[in-house]
Amino acid sequence: MIKIGILDTTLREGEQTPGVIFTENQRVRIAKMLSDAGVSMIEAGHPLVSEDIYNGIKRIMELKNTGEITSEIIGHSRAVASDIDSAASLNVDRIAIFYGISDLHLKYKTSKTREEVLKIIENSVSHASSYGLKVRFTAEDATRADMGFLRTVIETARDSGADRVSIADTVGILTPEKTKSLFNSIMDIKNIEYDIHAHNDLGMAVANSLTALESGATMVHSTVNGLGERVGITPTQVIAAAIKFHLNVDVMDLTKLAELSNTVEKYSGINNSVNMPITGKYAFTHKAGVHVAGIINNPETYEFMSPSNFNLTRNYTIDKFTGKNALKNKLQSMNINASEEDLIYILDLVKKSPNNFTDNDIVEIMKNIER
Repeated sequence: MIKIGILDTTLREGEQTPGVIFTENQRVRIAKMLSDAGVSMIEAGHPLVSEDIYNGIKRIMELKNTGEITSEIIGHSRAVASDIDSAASLNVDRIAIFYGISDLHLKYKTSKTREEVLKIIENSVSHASSYGLKVRFTAEDATRADMGFLRTVIETARDSGADRVSIADTVGILTPEKTKSLFNSIMDIKNIEYDIHAHNDLGMAVANSLTALESGATMVHSTVNGLGERVGITPTQVIAAAIKFHLNVDVMDLTKLAELSNTVEKYSGINNSVNMPITGKYAFTHKAGVHVAGIINNPETYEFMSPSNFNLTRNYTIDKFTGKNALKNKLQSMNINASEEDLIYILDLVKKSPNNFTDNDIVEIMKNIER
């Protein structure tokens, strides 16, 4: 069995989506749902950012201590003592320290030399480790960093007490091929495990995350509905399904994804696209006549996994693309007994109309036929 898991960072990265602010109660509710769904790790937030985040993490840890939450809880931190102390005061399971390591970040953001950066990493990781907590170091902008320096950063973090290093594709420029090459270049560094934090700027976050797992990473960062800075990061519901399909590993309870997605949509105020994979309204809705005919005979013809895996149901649209078999199946699903003559009549109406036909429309047509 491959040792991999999901770190959901909806409460940290997800709240960095423009316009998204979670209340304290919402934070606790999301954490509880993620834990119930079996997520390995929950990044609960950066406690020094605001009082409500601090209090939210405190309440989450209270649930952790009573056994109501079982996921590992992570507090986010800059590489400064005050942040680390704040996270440690909450007795989180792990402190995640981040620092930009690309020359671009060093020159234009932190004005530090590589030598100074290594000392900062050493001091901050050592300080966090002194609390007896697990530590992850996130190499921000790792995918634009010099490979030799990245290797030195990883070794410095490990030797200072970190047991995990997150490779952050901060501006989402990786491709699957480059992801594989990057991880192959660091996997010889022993006694450390790797996370992948893939942004979705070029729409490849899921592919890059899956490739990283196939290349030796053991934890993928994700957010429910793909929330996050700019266009967000790897969506939790999509990567969980992809891992199950491609690697046959259950990283969480897939039947809980839809409820999670709906809850985060409500709390965030960010409406999901109807064509969002897995949990979007049209994820298991079929339209073209040949597609529906195939689905009726064998759902595998046009579905990679059954919607029942996600506690969802498939649906068919009724419009000018609809075939006779699809219409007949639709009527049967509505417990409507229609004669062959009725089917031909209804199909003729459907073919001539520019509109979609809802269930209510079909019921009204049948009432007219009966009259």
